[in-house]
Amino acid sequence: MKMRMAFAFAVVAVLLDGYADFAPAVAAETGGSASVDAGTVPGTAVQNFSEAQISPDGERIAWVETVTNSQGVPTGASRIVLTSVKAPASVRTITAQAGKAGDESSVAWSPDSKKIAFLSDAQQKGQLQLYVADVAGGAGGAKQVTHLKGLLAHPRWAPNGQEIAFLFTENALRNAGPLVAETRDEGVVGEKDYEQRLAIVNAAGGNVRQLTPADMYIYEYDWAPDSKQLTATAAHGNGDDNWYVAELYTIDAQSGKTESILKPNVQIATPRWSPDGKTIGFIGGIMSDEDSVGGDIYTISASGGQARNITPGMKASANVLFWEASSDKILFTEFVGGSSGLAVAGVSGGAVEQQWKGDESLASFGAGSSVSVAKDGKTMGVIRQSFEHPPEVWAGPAGNWKQITSRNSALKPTWGTAKSLEWKSDQFDVQGWLVYPRDFDANKKYPMIVSVHGGPAAAVNPRWPNAFDYSMALSGAGYFVLYPNPRGSFGMGEDFTKANVKDFGYGDFRDIMAGVDEALKSAPIDPNRLGITGWSYGGYMTMWAVTQTQRFHAAMSGAGLANWQSYYGENKIDQWMIPYFGASVYDDPAVYAKSAPITFIKNVKTPTLIVVGDSDGECPPPQSYEFWHALETLGVENQFVIYQDEGHMIMQPKHRQDIVDRTVAWFNTHLK
Repeated sequence: MKMRMAFAFAVVAVLLDGYADFAPAVAAETGGSASVDAGTVPGTAVQNFSEAQISPDGERIAWVETVTNSQGVPTGASRIVLTSVKAPASVRTITAQAGKAGDESSVAWSPDSKKIAFLSDAQQKGQLQLYVADVAGGAGGAKQVTHLKGLLAHPRWAPNGQEIAFLFTENALRNAGPLVAETRDEGVVGEKDYEQRLAIVNAAGGNVRQLTPADMYIYEYDWAPDSKQLTATAAHGNGDDNWYVAELYTIDAQSGKTESILKPNVQIATPRWSPDGKTIGFIGGIMSDEDSVGGDIYTISASGGQARNITPGMKASANVLFWEASSDKILFTEFVGGSSGLAVAGVSGGAVEQQWKGDESLASFGAGSSVSVAKDGKTMGVIRQSFEHPPEVWAGPAGNWKQITSRNSALKPTWGTAKSLEWKSDQFDVQGWLVYPRDFDANKKYPMIVSVHGGPAAAVNPRWPNAFDYSMALSGAGYFVLYPNPRGSFGMGEDFTKANVKDFGYGDFRDIMAGVDEALKSAPIDPNRLGITGWSYGGYMTMWAVTQTQRFHAAMSGAGLANWQSYYGENKIDQWMIPYFGASVYDDPAVYAKSAPITFIKNVKTPTLIVVGDSDGECPPPQSYEFWHALETLGVENQFVIYQDEGHMIMQPKHRQDIVDRTVAWFNTHLK
């Protein structure tokens, strides 16, 4: 279940970790069960940060934060805040139009650290434009550089400081990516694809040049140090689907000549040009989701040739990479087990040197990166958060950061303590997080919910939950919650991530159930009061689990998947399935059928709550209908809820709140 995110505005976490904060809806809006006690709903007052962008000279840092009202409730707007690393107490807001709140994000520093480019919809709500502002301030404020119709994203300055590149989807009908509600098909289906092209404009304004071909979709890109070329990951055809077969290209900055230098046999991400202009680095591996990146680090000559893996056998998954100034080393963030790390790899090979590791989250998803590096390749801007500590902005040398903000210092967890668990399953070492109930009493036995992450190529790292995190709300409501990272997850190396290929529901499910047994041995959990939940791949695994075992006495499947064979012809992103199943469903239907919950549906006895958005293109509603129809036919207790005008990501606050309320109420009914 691909979890792509390419929004140009709105800073949102991927589904496996939750959604951007929202105001709790009143009970009348939920259309469902009574509202959960506010004390059990996480993240309702947190100040969210994203895009911690350090200036090239390392002297200043800018970030994006949600705008809240006087009660601390997010208003739906975002703003860019700037401060000195040495004197962080003095801050100023960079804005397109003084006194007017809107969506402002996508921070890009000029090479001389004197200006910031950013996107804002200050002139017209929902229509982003590119602006440039002087860091020192002054008369006139920000200058509007573009006047376009469509979706703008990811601006980057040319190293010479003269031009700014960005991604542009002309006349786009919706935000990019299949997480959002799909445009309903009508007329001739598939007749029109909207391509995200690379565009360039002079930093002072003027005509915008759409550089790349009209039939090519650009995903990520980077400038060459001489400003004469760019590198990009790109594919022809449907942008939502073809990320999985994207190639690595070089693009002439004047003529737009586009040349493929690598057709990989894995998914690739984060292409970065070396400071000396000779090499391009990128991350490669099996990835189920565009903006959930993990794998090994590869390098290739800028003129093409064979890519070389410089981290073979690494027992971690690289997430974002940055070149050091010398061009002979690459600094990267990584998933390490269920934790985060920083490491350095030599371009010529050799052992990977880990610089820092922590039980927190530094992982970056999509454009709203939580990590940036200055021109020296060492000074960083980061957003740090964990189960115990809410997000704050930090800056400084790698692993020796200084705290810049203290906006969330008054917040305390409304959930219990989290402990790392490790267990053996088949030949693998597996890790997960066990979150204790709030107000835990060692003399009592508690129910436990297993919460399976999406992906499957993803990982649960310690992070402060936000308001849609219904699973963490369960901890606040008196449950243990187990977050396993089974085979297929990031954090244990590529062999582990690839270990569920052609094996969905088997080895990964054994890993999860072995984690349940480990949790039962380590904490006072009632084995007769177990539940399971998850969204996307976790929703699939929930449907699968109740067809394979009677150990769970309640389940909630969010945006799940019941039948791989029918799913292949229903979803909008079928390219992701080939690497995992080895062939299309038309060439090998048996491999799809063996992993389908519907194949074993007559085994289900578990009361199951099913929820889905009516315009979900990743895990379309017919998948939930199939499962619901079977439960109805078999007389299994269930509840099926469809949310209007919602995609794979549930966006409307009243719907998000309803899912939190409904899920807690469902488990309370069946496990308490």
